[in-house]
Amino acid sequence: MSFLGKLFGRKDDDRAVARPLWHRTVEIAREKEWYRDCGVADTVAGRFDMITLILAIVLIRMERDAELIEPSVRLTELFVDDMDGQLRESGVGDLVVGKRMGKLMSVLGGRLGAYREGLKSSDEAVMAEAVARNVSLHESTDPLLVARRARAFATGLDLVPAYRVLDAEIGK
Repeated sequence: MSFLGKLFGRKDDDRAVARPLWHRTVEIAREKEWYRDCGVADTVAGRFDMITLILAIVLIRMERDAELIEPSVRLTELFVDDMDGQLRESGVGDLVVGKRMGKLMSVLGGRLGAYREGLKSSDEAVMAEAVARNVSLHESTDPLLVARRARAFATGLDLVPAYRVLDAEIGK
Protein backbone atom coordinates (compact mmCIF):
# COMPACT_ATOMS: atom_id res chain seq x y z
CA MET A 1 0.00 0.00 0.00
CA SER A 2 1.28 3.46 -0.83
CA PHE A 3 2.09 6.11 1.73
CA LEU A 4 -0.87 8.23 0.59
CA GLY A 5 -3.15 5.22 0.77
CA LYS A 6 -2.13 4.66 4.37
CA LEU A 7 -2.44 8.36 5.17
CA PHE A 8 -5.96 8.62 3.79
CA GLY A 9 -7.08 5.25 5.13
CA ARG A 10 -7.45 3.46 1.82
CA LYS A 11 -7.41 -0.29 2.01
CA ASP A 12 -6.15 -2.69 -0.61
CA ASP A 13 -8.99 -4.10 -2.68
CA ASP A 14 -9.04 -7.71 -1.50
CA ARG A 15 -11.71 -8.46 -4.11
CA ALA A 16 -9.49 -7.41 -6.99
CA VAL A 17 -8.26 -10.98 -7.38
CA ALA A 18 -11.77 -12.11 -8.35
CA ARG A 19 -13.00 -9.03 -10.23
CA PRO A 20 -12.00 -10.24 -13.74
CA LEU A 21 -13.67 -13.58 -13.04
CA TRP A 22 -16.84 -11.81 -11.87
CA HIS A 23 -16.95 -9.74 -15.06
CA ARG A 24 -16.39 -12.84 -17.21
CA THR A 25 -19.11 -14.73 -15.31
CA VAL A 26 -21.58 -11.95 -16.09
CA GLU A 27 -20.46 -11.86 -19.74
CA ILE A 28 -21.09 -15.58 -20.10
CA ALA A 29 -24.50 -15.25 -18.43
CA ARG A 30 -25.42 -12.52 -20.92
CA GLU A 31 -24.39 -14.42 -24.05
CA LYS A 32 -27.18 -14.16 -26.64
CA GLU A 33 -27.31 -17.92 -27.17
CA TRP A 34 -28.84 -18.49 -23.73
CA TYR A 35 -31.77 -16.25 -24.63
CA ARG A 36 -32.06 -16.76 -28.39
CA ASP A 37 -31.27 -20.47 -28.71
CA CYS A 38 -32.04 -21.92 -25.28
CA GLY A 39 -35.24 -20.01 -24.50
CA VAL A 40 -34.21 -18.13 -21.36
CA ALA A 41 -36.51 -15.15 -20.85
CA ASP A 42 -34.64 -11.92 -21.58
CA THR A 43 -36.03 -10.18 -18.52
CA VAL A 44 -34.55 -8.96 -15.26
CA ALA A 45 -35.53 -12.27 -13.65
CA GLY A 46 -34.14 -14.30 -16.55
CA ARG A 47 -30.82 -12.45 -16.49
CA PHE A 48 -30.56 -12.92 -12.71
CA ASP A 49 -31.31 -16.62 -13.17
CA MET A 50 -28.53 -16.92 -15.74
CA ILE A 51 -26.03 -15.06 -13.55
CA THR A 52 -26.78 -17.40 -10.66
CA LEU A 53 -26.53 -20.45 -12.96
CA ILE A 54 -23.13 -19.47 -14.34
CA LEU A 55 -21.89 -18.25 -10.96
CA ALA A 56 -22.96 -21.53 -9.35
CA ILE A 57 -21.07 -23.54 -11.97
CA VAL A 58 -17.96 -21.39 -11.47
CA LEU A 59 -18.19 -21.68 -7.67
CA ILE A 60 -18.67 -25.46 -7.89
CA ARG A 61 -15.52 -25.63 -10.02
CA MET A 62 -13.62 -23.40 -7.59
CA GLU A 63 -14.47 -25.47 -4.53
CA ARG A 64 -12.41 -28.36 -5.90
CA ASP A 65 -9.09 -26.44 -5.76
CA ALA A 66 -7.69 -25.31 -2.42
CA GLU A 67 -6.05 -22.29 -4.07
CA LEU A 68 -9.44 -21.13 -5.36
CA ILE A 69 -11.36 -21.32 -2.08
CA GLU A 70 -10.45 -17.83 -0.86
CA PRO A 71 -11.01 -16.25 -4.30
CA SER A 72 -14.43 -17.96 -4.44
CA VAL A 73 -15.37 -16.05 -1.30
CA ARG A 74 -14.29 -12.81 -3.00
CA LEU A 75 -16.28 -13.76 -6.11
CA THR A 76 -19.38 -14.26 -3.96
CA GLU A 77 -18.79 -10.89 -2.30
CA LEU A 78 -18.68 -9.26 -5.74
CA PHE A 79 -22.02 -10.90 -6.55
CA VAL A 80 -23.44 -9.45 -3.33
CA ASP A 81 -22.05 -5.98 -4.10
CA ASP A 82 -23.43 -6.07 -7.63
CA MET A 83 -26.89 -7.24 -6.55
CA ASP A 84 -26.94 -4.65 -3.75
CA GLY A 85 -26.17 -1.94 -6.30
CA GLN A 86 -28.81 -3.26 -8.70
CA LEU A 87 -31.45 -3.23 -5.97
CA ARG A 88 -30.59 0.32 -4.95
CA GLU A 89 -30.53 1.45 -8.58
CA SER A 90 -34.00 -0.02 -9.10
CA GLY A 91 -35.30 2.07 -6.21
CA VAL A 92 -35.26 -0.37 -3.31
CA GLY A 93 -34.78 1.62 -0.10
CA ASP A 94 -32.04 1.14 2.48
CA LEU A 95 -34.43 -0.43 4.98
CA VAL A 96 -35.40 -3.22 2.58
CA VAL A 97 -32.06 -3.89 0.84
CA GLY A 98 -30.68 -6.05 3.67
CA LYS A 99 -33.75 -8.26 3.72
CA ARG A 100 -33.72 -8.65 -0.07
CA MET A 101 -29.99 -9.42 -0.05
CA GLY A 102 -30.58 -12.14 2.53
CA LYS A 103 -33.21 -13.64 0.26
CA LEU A 104 -30.92 -13.42 -2.80
CA MET A 105 -28.12 -15.19 -0.92
CA SER A 106 -30.57 -17.89 0.12
CA VAL A 107 -31.59 -18.25 -3.54
CA LEU A 108 -27.94 -18.57 -4.59
CA GLY A 109 -27.32 -21.19 -1.89
CA GLY A 110 -30.33 -23.22 -2.98
CA ARG A 111 -29.32 -23.05 -6.61
CA LEU A 112 -25.76 -24.07 -5.78
CA GLY A 113 -27.14 -27.22 -4.21
CA ALA A 114 -29.54 -27.93 -7.06
CA TYR A 115 -26.93 -27.38 -9.77
CA ARG A 116 -24.29 -29.35 -7.85
CA GLU A 117 -26.67 -32.32 -7.80
CA GLY A 118 -27.66 -31.78 -11.42
CA LEU A 119 -24.08 -31.68 -12.64
CA LYS A 120 -23.07 -34.66 -10.51
CA SER A 121 -25.85 -36.87 -11.86
CA SER A 122 -25.30 -38.89 -15.00
CA ASP A 123 -29.02 -38.46 -15.74
CA GLU A 124 -29.34 -35.19 -17.66
CA ALA A 125 -32.98 -34.97 -16.56
CA VAL A 126 -31.78 -34.10 -13.03
CA MET A 127 -30.03 -30.97 -14.34
CA ALA A 128 -33.03 -30.18 -16.56
CA GLU A 129 -35.29 -30.33 -13.49
CA ALA A 130 -32.98 -27.94 -11.63
CA VAL A 131 -33.08 -25.57 -14.60
CA ALA A 132 -36.88 -25.84 -14.85
CA ARG A 133 -37.20 -24.83 -11.18
CA ASN A 134 -34.62 -22.04 -11.24
CA VAL A 135 -34.48 -20.40 -14.67
CA SER A 136 -37.16 -18.19 -16.21
CA LEU A 137 -37.87 -19.74 -19.59
CA HIS A 138 -40.21 -18.79 -22.40
CA GLU A 139 -43.40 -20.81 -22.41
CA SER A 140 -43.00 -24.28 -23.93
CA THR A 141 -39.19 -24.08 -23.84
CA ASP A 142 -37.53 -27.37 -22.99
CA PRO A 143 -35.24 -26.82 -19.96
CA LEU A 144 -33.01 -29.54 -21.37
CA LEU A 145 -31.65 -26.95 -23.84
CA VAL A 146 -30.28 -24.82 -21.00
CA ALA A 147 -29.24 -27.88 -18.99
CA ARG A 148 -27.18 -29.30 -21.84
CA ARG A 149 -25.45 -26.01 -22.56
CA ALA A 150 -24.79 -25.45 -18.83
CA ARG A 151 -23.38 -28.97 -18.53
CA ALA A 152 -21.14 -28.36 -21.55
CA PHE A 153 -19.89 -25.15 -19.95
CA ALA A 154 -19.22 -26.98 -16.68
CA THR A 155 -17.42 -29.82 -18.49
CA GLY A 156 -15.16 -27.34 -20.27
CA LEU A 157 -14.56 -25.44 -17.04
CA ASP A 158 -13.47 -28.66 -15.34
CA LEU A 159 -10.58 -28.84 -17.81
CA VAL A 160 -9.34 -25.32 -17.06
CA PRO A 161 -6.42 -25.13 -14.61
CA ALA A 162 -6.99 -23.13 -11.43
CA TYR A 163 -4.72 -20.24 -12.43
CA ARG A 164 -6.66 -19.80 -15.69
CA VAL A 165 -9.98 -19.87 -13.84
CA LEU A 166 -8.72 -17.10 -11.60
CA ASP A 167 -7.49 -15.16 -14.64
CA ALA A 168 -11.03 -15.43 -16.06
CA GLU A 169 -9.88 -17.48 -19.03
CA ILE A 170 -13.10 -19.45 -19.13
CA GLY A 171 -15.90 -19.96 -21.60
CA LYS A 172 -15.59 -19.77 -25.35
